[in-house]
Amino acid sequence: MPEDSATEVTAAGIARLAGVGRAAVSNWRRRHADFPKPVGGTETSPSFALAEVERWLREQGKLAEVPLRERVWQQLAGHPAGTLTGLVHAGAVLLLLRERPPALAALAALPDPRFAEALPGPLEEVLTVRFGIPRAVPTPTAGALAPTAPLLRAAVELAAELGGPRQAFEFLLGRHLDANPRQYTLTPPPLAELMAALAAAATASAGDPPAGVLLDPASGTGGLLRAAARPATLAVQDADPELAALSALRLALHGDADVRSAAGDTLRADAFPELRADTVLTHPPFNERAWGHDELAYDPRWEYGFPARTESELAWVQHALARLRDGGTAVLLMPPAVASRRSGRRIRADLLRRGALRAIVALPAGAAPPYGIPLHLWVLVRPAAGRRPPAETLFVDTAGLAPDAGRDKLPWTALQNAVLDAWAGRAGDGSMARSVPVIDLLDDEVDLAPARYLTAPDAGGSAAELAAVRERLDATLRRTLALAPAPEAARPAPRPHTTVGELARTGALQLRTGGQGTAPAGREVPVLTEHDVLTGAAPSGTLPESADGPAEDPVLVREGDVVVPVLGGGPSARVVDAATAGAALGRGLQLLRPDPGALDPWFLAGFLRGTANNRQASSFASTATRLDVRRLQLPRLPLADQRRHGARYRSLSEFEEALRLAARLGEQLVQGLYDGLADGSVRPG
Repeated sequence: MPEDSATEVTAAGIARLAGVGRAAVSNWRRRHADFPKPVGGTETSPSFALAEVERWLREQGKLAEVPLRERVWQQLAGHPAGTLTGLVHAGAVLLLLRERPPALAALAALPDPRFAEALPGPLEEVLTVRFGIPRAVPTPTAGALAPTAPLLRAAVELAAELGGPRQAFEFLLGRHLDANPRQYTLTPPPLAELMAALAAAATASAGDPPAGVLLDPASGTGGLLRAAARPATLAVQDADPELAALSALRLALHGDADVRSAAGDTLRADAFPELRADTVLTHPPFNERAWGHDELAYDPRWEYGFPARTESELAWVQHALARLRDGGTAVLLMPPAVASRRSGRRIRADLLRRGALRAIVALPAGAAPPYGIPLHLWVLVRPAAGRRPPAETLFVDTAGLAPDAGRDKLPWTALQNAVLDAWAGRAGDGSMARSVPVIDLLDDEVDLAPARYLTAPDAGGSAAELAAVRERLDATLRRTLALAPAPEAARPAPRPHTTVGELARTGALQLRTGGQGTAPAGREVPVLTEHDVLTGAAPSGTLPESADGPAEDPVLVREGDVVVPVLGGGPSARVVDAATAGAALGRGLQLLRPDPGALDPWFLAGFLRGTANNRQASSFASTATRLDVRRLQLPRLPLADQRRHGARYRSLSEFEEALRLAARLGEQLVQGLYDGLADGSVRPG
């Protein structure tokens, strides 16, 4: 198709098409004079014509057929008006497929020029029915659709392959978000589910019917309202017109709710001034100075006080309350500073006095961007006439459920259960949740950080527990001493070497790269992370679930595989044991799968850990050291000699693990004694 020739693809895209690494694409460019020439991009990041690349790959036997998903994505990424515009056009056609499949089938029988010419009419009808007027999703003109008719047809094909229009749109949107991670501030799906569940629990506890009208005034890509149970009406607004259109299409494809959408700055130009929602769910922008402070001084939304220029988040809090019906619930994601900044203390105090602020939940770091900060959830209820404001406010701190877990490792099921239990009044011993009288919060600071009001758990344990830790430490130290190797001098002798790359070419081992794939919905797949490899820990990550489309196969490790970190972690290699087998390979890791008839895994792992070996195979061109695993060397030895070396390396690994355990037990004992002496549970002498 001529349009395909205008679609460009980067080296990374070529690698995905052929199922190889980017280094392989660079080698093809150097070694094959007939490799397609760049048609765009830059000298350091060139782009190539997709049709020419496909043809060359087929001629070289490196590609039997381009997968439909990859072909549609490459066409979308090469859209002449930009990927987002192409995604909106594809989403509109997929919505037409969902709502009126016979009409689209009749149009699809037309040739491309007439297909593009005839589409705007049916699209206008469907978009008007689903979104009303005005709306955030414009009807594309025939001129705008003409260059991308093949993309639109392919998107319809993709819907048939993936199970429906919703699944196709989720796949394309997900690929775009994955390709541009720094452009968007996303709410992770598990956090969206927690916020939606918390709002539903708050509504139920008030004795109100399930939410019928939901609003997200900073909708982004629509992930928050997508997590809500089936409401009657969804209202979304976003300052970015393309994001507002995407969120509206996503929600319309997800269910049958009436969707109202608008593009524009919510605080300056509220699109729903008359709306009285049952629930507001939102993840507003943080730390905005230019939020409209000067022009909005007399806005009627500021019932609880005019926010300072540095308190944009409190403007969003009051906007949410203003758009709720009496007794309606809002759940907002907030940076922790909002709970304690002096400039916001008067507004916080008024929110408490009038019963609008019902709970603050502190999340572990890693729950949402910015991932290094432990964010808060604020639960708000619009005061209703005739209802007495509550005398207490709930504080919850979930950090103890995931100490040092970090991104991609949070126990979301446990977090959600703990938060909902706390809301239901099952607060436990006060170390994680506690209801505090409002009168006790109204001091000069009105500092509402949850940690101030919760009892710190006893980190050390009782004296009896510490004695048990000491016994374990004593046994571990004895075992460590017994495992300590005794170096025996040897005279180095020259021996031939080979590289991992050569072994891979001869079939003695296979190389796989981690970080790809999704899990089927409802199934939890553990992930072996870079941190796990470096510390010898069990798999601590969890593979993200496939939202709507089919799961993408991850790289699953097997017993006897060797896993190596490639991003500056220092010399390290781990042989996968039976307990770790079956986990998915995480980001920043390379897997080496040796042929057991040619290579001993412990021999392989041992030589890969050599300091000099790692240094000569690493790149130091940037601030982060990157290991090129293919350049790592090991000696050519018969299998019997390999196994002799491997046995020695295995004993070193056992000694290393014993040292790690001794260190952990020692730290636990020391901290426990400090805490016990401080609180009087351990005698000083």
